[in-house]
Amino acid sequence: MPLSPRLPFDPIAEARRHWGDHGWEDVAPAMAVVTSIMRVQQILLARADTVLRPLGLTFARYEILMLLLFSRKGLLPLGKIGERLQVNAASVTSAVGRLERDGLVTKVPNPIDRRGTLARITRNGRLLARRATTRINAQVFAALGVDPPHLDVLFEALRTLRVAAGDFDQPGPALQA
Repeated sequence: MPLSPRLPFDPIAEARRHWGDHGWEDVAPAMAVVTSIMRVQQILLARADTVLRPLGLTFARYEILMLLLFSRKGLLPLGKIGERLQVNAASVTSAVGRLERDGLVTKVPNPIDRRGTLARITRNGRLLARRATTRINAQVFAALGVDPPHLDVLFEALRTLRVAAGDFDQPGPALQA
């Protein structure tokens, strides 16, 4: 499901060549990697949203449902959701509001911090999260187009970028042997 017509050449490879031709050979490979990652993000988000749209979800709302599904009690403070998903408070508030309107989560006062709000996944939210996961596993994750041995290598390369950017504090090995 391409986002645009298939091109007869790789425009990022062409941009890399131009980068070198203009005297920026030292950063041309990095420019090509950054641009490729941004393009892949567009492709993957479009695929995920296409799979989830018939269920009334976006990938952002799906991530919230899954985070709540995986939590011990099925509820989390909105601030913790934003922290875990690494998105701003306004995005969380908007997505949780939509999930609440759809009957997939409820908002409840935080009993520990009365100023805060918790999002709690509902039974319908749990059912939809599982249904959506079946679809996204089959149509996005299993159909990624990368051979399984390369997935761990790719993950570790991207994780290295995230550690260098200060994304999280644990630079140790990510995968269990």
